[in-house]
Amino acid sequence: MGIDNIVFISILSDKLPPEQRVKARFVGLGLALVMRVLFLFSLTWLMKLEQPLFTIAGNAFSGRDLVLIGGGLFLMGKATFEIHHKLEVASKPTLKRVSLSFWLAVVQIMLIDLVFAVDSVITAVGMARQLWVMVTAVVLAIFFMLAFVGAVSRLIDMHPSLKVLALAFLLLIGFNLLGEGFGYHIPKGYTYFAMAFSLGVEVLNIRLGTRQPASHR
Repeated sequence: MGIDNIVFISILSDKLPPEQRVKARFVGLGLALVMRVLFLFSLTWLMKLEQPLFTIAGNAFSGRDLVLIGGGLFLMGKATFEIHHKLEVASKPTLKRVSLSFWLAVVQIMLIDLVFAVDSVITAVGMARQLWVMVTAVVLAIFFMLAFVGAVSRLIDMHPSLKVLALAFLLLIGFNLLGEGFGYHIPKGYTYFAMAFSLGVEVLNIRLGTRQPASHR
């Protein structure tokens, strides 16, 4: 889920003043690291999230399912709002860009990472039985995101078409989370292939000059 987090954080940090963006990413991902490690040290409680809580129309829903459904709806709503606002700004140049406060951005980063963390930590438990292996993997994943989120954010900020594509990725990821929450397993390979293919086409368009880079703020 590292690339999903990077895309979301890149879109979100763009709403902050330039001098606050790096700090927001660092604080948000730092708190996310603490949250994931605490999850790993609470495996007994975490495993209970997979136990059914109630049944609707023959479908059993667990705590994990509810987290995924909530996260999917949040991502889809966030991406839809951002796409709508970009279209409004494009058609009405006098319309102001939506901005976020520093701590509101950090809270949103933590909330969406909570969704990804529940899914990824449960997956990690199924793949590795030793706690130190899982903690090491989680720490490396966070450092991976810290290393690349700045470059991805700058690239998305430079090219408006990439920003719209990133928002479309968030819609797709949100839809996948929603499907997982309702018990429909969508192989992640299909999703990542579609994302990689779309990104490859867009990069070619930019290199060929059919997309104009946005002016730096």
